[in-house]
Amino acid sequence: MSSPPPTAIVVGAGIGGLTAAAALRRTGYQVRIFERATDLLPAGSALALTCNASVALRQMGIELNLNGRAVQWDRLHFKTAAGQVIRTIHYRHFIQEFGVPMLAVHRADLQQALLEQVGEESVTLGATATGYDVDGDQVQVAFSDGHTVRGDVLIGADGIRSAVRRQLLGPEELRDGDYICWLATPHFTHPRVTPGYAAHYWGRGRRFGLADIGNGRVYWWGTLNMPGEAARTWKGDREEIERTYAGWADEVGAVLRATPDDTIITIPAQDRPFRGSWGTGPVTLLGDAAHPMMTSLGQGAAMAVEDGVVLAQCLAGADTISAGLRAYEDARRPRTHQMVQASYALSRIEQAEHPLAVLGRRLYFRWVPQRSIDARNRAALTFQGAS
Repeated sequence: MSSPPPTAIVVGAGIGGLTAAAALRRTGYQVRIFERATDLLPAGSALALTCNASVALRQMGIELNLNGRAVQWDRLHFKTAAGQVIRTIHYRHFIQEFGVPMLAVHRADLQQALLEQVGEESVTLGATATGYDVDGDQVQVAFSDGHTVRGDVLIGADGIRSAVRRQLLGPEELRDGDYICWLATPHFTHPRVTPGYAAHYWGRGRRFGLADIGNGRVYWWGTLNMPGEAARTWKGDREEIERTYAGWADEVGAVLRATPDDTIITIPAQDRPFRGSWGTGPVTLLGDAAHPMMTSLGQGAAMAVEDGVVLAQCLAGADTISAGLRAYEDARRPRTHQMVQASYALSRIEQAEHPLAVLGRRLYFRWVPQRSIDARNRAALTFQGAS
């Protein structure tokens, strides 16, 4: 009689957790996913599914049905607060080179597409993991309602405040970026926001992003410098956000006025200093639980997708689960470390407030050689699976 397939317990049904589950199923694992939220419909947030993420999914044979749920984009405009173009970055040559699109998609739509790959029956909602115990070759996960689950591998994909990470690495402080982020996805039309439109507007100590995500919706985000404690406890409203961007490009003010107050998400900018240890025995971390990063590179979701695919590849080629997990961590550590550092450094530049720093940023970005920009983008957009 053949032995049953190994069971993977995934804590967290975000982009990384669902990707890992879909990829592991393709390598013969049984997968059970536990999510503390009571639904999978996060409001107000969208993301970029960049070429590297799409290539990673393709390597695992994961074909997401995003028709009608995502918008292709091939350029990103960087503008002044008033809307004057500083520089436009083109991605069409990368799209042709890698053979996959760049997509802007609502987070809930991407989660639903991934959920279709793993099956809703694999997900238990309203399940908050509190800790785990390793027992020989297996791991037992405990939940806040008192029940436990046993499996052969535990993947902590439970975000920046991961309970799995806390047990692995002990108490840690989050690192404040000293600015606040506002996010929303309203229905909105404007003559300047054409299909596939994506732009970042740079001011002094504040930024704004605006992107078409299809079906009459846009994704906007805004930032404003303030001490970390103020960002964590901010209790303002849309009118205060409007005042933050008073006098900016017409489309910025227009989309703010079109956004209901109760649909705006407010979060402090935070990450963690990179840690090289992600796991031990049958336990590992993934995505924001392993390497949370600032949003400046727009690669957070893509890194989680890459993690999920490389994890499955390493486990499939390993003699033991523990060896496969350590191989995954070794494979992912250099790339994610570089992304965390680069995102943090770029966020400091983008949030510059001193007039001379703002002028220097604009002049540098306008005149830096295209080959330098292409080299950086190619490095970010190139996925390399497990060797």
